[in-house]
Amino acid sequence: MAQVLAALRPIVNYCVGGTLVGLAISDRYFSLAAVHGSSMHPTFEDRTGEYALVQRSGLARYDFSRGEVVTFVSPVDHRSTLVKRLIGMPGDWISVPETLEIRKVPEGHCWLEGDNGSVSWDSRFYGPIPLGLVRGRVTHVVWPPHKFGRVDKRLPEGRVMPQRHF
Repeated sequence: MAQVLAALRPIVNYCVGGTLVGLAISDRYFSLAAVHGSSMHPTFEDRTGEYALVQRSGLARYDFSRGEVVTFVSPVDHRSTLVKRLIGMPGDWISVPETLEIRKVPEGHCWLEGDNGSVSWDSRFYGPIPLGLVRGRVTHVVWPPHKFGRVDKRLPEGRVMPQRHF
């Protein structure tokens, strides 16, 4: 029995070490996110079961820009992580076509929307999102293989009035 344990010890050490390295990488640098639902169509398609590469560096500095796709913790269900496009940053004015109102994004918050506005549950319904809930920037579609590629930045035309710095 002692010989079996001695033989297993290096394997267990490699497994534990590899797990710790993997967790550190996914927590600090990169991770994968499953994209569900049709709110981000056509960027992501629900029926193909897509996975995206999420860059996690820059979170501490809130280093995001308008038009990027991000992952964030849902403000109404903290067990869910969602994927939406970042439309507005703190201080920006956003035109909300569904309600015909213009809203200012408060300090420490951002405005997130799905690309498919007709089915997306996003900032148009629950308002600005605290920047602290953002978990990363989606950079690439990695699955399925035929969709592999960079996720483009884009903004809806004429709906965002960025804050001006003088």
